[in-house]
Amino acid sequence: MHRFTISLMGALLSISLVTAAVAASSAKVTPITRSERCIDLNRQVDEALETHAAATQVTAAKALQRKGNRFCANKKQAQGIRMLANALKLLGVTPIDPVQ
Repeated sequence: MHRFTISLMGALLSISLVTAAVAASSAKVTPITRSERCIDLNRQVDEALETHAAATQVTAAKALQRKGNRFCANKKQAQGIRMLANALKLLGVTPIDPVQ
């Protein structure tokens, strides 16, 4: 009887762990808005400009950042996001996706 109780408790623990893992993986993820993505990418460009100040494409990257910020401010976030991502790529930096 003792072995059965221990086995039953182990089985119940396993089931609860699996249930918790499934619940955690199906949790709703709130998507980031395009405006938030603009802000995030602009911050990344600022950081990249500081750490890659000697890059040959700094002037072009700054121009793309300004253009991207204008698009974002004028409700054209998709174009702004592309400009900001391209500014990062010119500096040799891969844009970091936000953790959701």
